[in-house]
Amino acid sequence: MMQMDRRPFLEEYEKLVVRMNTPRVMIDNAGCVDATRIMIDSVRKDGILLEAVQVLTDLNLSIKKGYVSSDGRWNMDDFPVCIFSLLITLSISSSSSTVFHVTNLDGNKLTDESIINCIQQSLGTVNRTKSKSIDGMTALELTGTDRVGLLSEVFAVLSELNCDIIESKVWTHNGRIAAIIHLKDCNSGSPIEEPQKINRIEARLKNVLKGDNDIRSAKTSFSIAVTHTERRLHQMMFADRDYERTPIINTSGRYSPLVSVQNCSEKEYSVVNIQGKDRPKLLFDVVCTLTDMQYVVFHATINTREDDAYLEFFIRHIDGSPISSEPEKQRVIMCLRSAIERRAPEGVQLELCKTDKPGLLAEVMRTFRENAINVTQCEISTTMGVAHNIFYVTDGIGNSVDLKVIDFVRERIGSSCLRVKELPLMFKKIERDEGGLGGAVLVSLGSLLRRNLYNLGLMKSYS
Repeated sequence: MMQMDRRPFLEEYEKLVVRMNTPRVMIDNAGCVDATRIMIDSVRKDGILLEAVQVLTDLNLSIKKGYVSSDGRWNMDDFPVCIFSLLITLSISSSSSTVFHVTNLDGNKLTDESIINCIQQSLGTVNRTKSKSIDGMTALELTGTDRVGLLSEVFAVLSELNCDIIESKVWTHNGRIAAIIHLKDCNSGSPIEEPQKINRIEARLKNVLKGDNDIRSAKTSFSIAVTHTERRLHQMMFADRDYERTPIINTSGRYSPLVSVQNCSEKEYSVVNIQGKDRPKLLFDVVCTLTDMQYVVFHATINTREDDAYLEFFIRHIDGSPISSEPEKQRVIMCLRSAIERRAPEGVQLELCKTDKPGLLAEVMRTFRENAINVTQCEISTTMGVAHNIFYVTDGIGNSVDLKVIDFVRERIGSSCLRVKELPLMFKKIERDEGGLGGAVLVSLGSLLRRNLYNLGLMKSYS
């Protein structure tokens, strides 16, 4: 009996699968006056919205508006009738259409062809996003109880154990701390892989993180592969249940959002509404948390006006059911508030730009600790032998640091290397109150001049 050659059929099948699983991306600069529109059509797959938002935020793009819709059906005109039956065997439930209105950080449309090409290439492969290896580095993860000087002790231990800190991001929220630190061995310049050294580092750091009375167990772990750093920080703080704790220091509360959850019984969705101050990466933080809580976003609307953001999400559990109880609603509200608050910077922003050397970070942190400066957030990076570090700092109870203290610290570290990048909110408020509407421009210009003189070392304080 002659058998049919199935190779052409299988090739068409493979092409179909690739086609359905490859997002279609269109970028339009003509359809909107003040933003670039990015349109994505794809198979609705768990996590794909997060991956798309992650691509845009990693390129430092601001998402001004957005629409997400999973319509639950396929346009069958796109597929040959002869292979329609194959769709029944595929575990694909619906398609998803997403439109983002984005600008660069200056609020302008995207005109850089390299950025546009990067968006098209990255969004076209989001289905294949994986954890990536860290080239030549080891990732160290830490969680524990936050306190003034904790980072100083952590970096001192790492320096003492000949660990070279290449990159790091640290978040604090509600008395908890989460950090991801990328390391190399100081002597060899290689990743730290020796089990004995790893055990020694973990033992020392756990003692530091526990402190004297840490009820919760401090956690440390090493890895040679890591998911997206900021997503991982969200996962670490979520697992640490920071949302259940109350703040131990004063916070401005300016980024605390209004969050509500209601059930739409007609469509069997739960509707999440968020209203608050807009800021970079806000949408990423929200979608990341919903994804990690095992919710699927079926429809969404994102809108920003000036400094305000309005977000609405229609969600279900991954099994298709809506939120079923009041305690679960309250948990979603708490988790989303925490996700938004934990990234929101508190305090004065300081920037350190200095030639890197062994122990530099430990020296800087020790100076902060000796002057009772609390680091609420930091981002460490090293490029071509130059350390570029951003710190957000307060005093020990969360208030703005006295600028005389900052002046003293700058002199100790190097006034040309450590600069004040952002004034505390309280000083901005004082300027508004004193200047009023009529004097706002003059006060703003005067403040800018004083800040530049201060950074140049020609002025001792803003007062």
